[in-house]
Amino acid sequence: MITVYHLSSSRSERVVWLMEELGLEYALEVLPREPNGAAPPPYKALHPLGKAPVIRDGDVVLAESGAIVEYLVQRHGGGRLAPPPRSPEYPDYLYWLHFAEGSLMSLMLIALAMSRIPEAAESPVRRRVLDRMHAMLAFVDGELAGREYFAGGFTAADVMMAFPFTTMRRFLDYDISPYKNIARYLSRVENRPAYREAKRRISE
Repeated sequence: MITVYHLSSSRSERVVWLMEELGLEYALEVLPREPNGAAPPPYKALHPLGKAPVIRDGDVVLAESGAIVEYLVQRHGGGRLAPPPRSPEYPDYLYWLHFAEGSLMSLMLIALAMSRIPEAAESPVRRRVLDRMHAMLAFVDGELAGREYFAGGFTAADVMMAFPFTTMRRFLDYDISPYKNIARYLSRVENRPAYREAKRRISE
């Protein structure tokens, strides 16, 4: 059985959600954060960097949310949640699957770090970072025009892409209301039964 090690309020919720979407049997171990927000020591025993998420699948111990999502879809998905490589949707699927962490979350994390430095509040560098982030959000919003999901039907790319608009907003406060297509997309995601079940399980 696959074990998912979930750190509270973290990207590991993607993995729990994906397991629910795929209908796979799994064990869930929820580890609370340290008072300073860091992962607790048991995560160091799972992976040297002590970061979430981590899964165990037999002898395989794997970290990094994007790698885990691809591993689960390819090894356990049975053709679900990923379009075939020769399909018209496949390039979009690959793009958004990797855009989530490679472009959007990396910029958001820079913005988050700068928001925690009082001296950076009026910095022109922080202003440029925020401008770039909002330009990126406007790009995503435009790409969602006329689409329900990022790559045709619901795929693992959506599992990756939703996090910046959901839990990440607990850490980085930004206004989603100017991005109407993202807001509608978020409503669709949050109404998925598997998403609701994942949120229920990690909050128990």
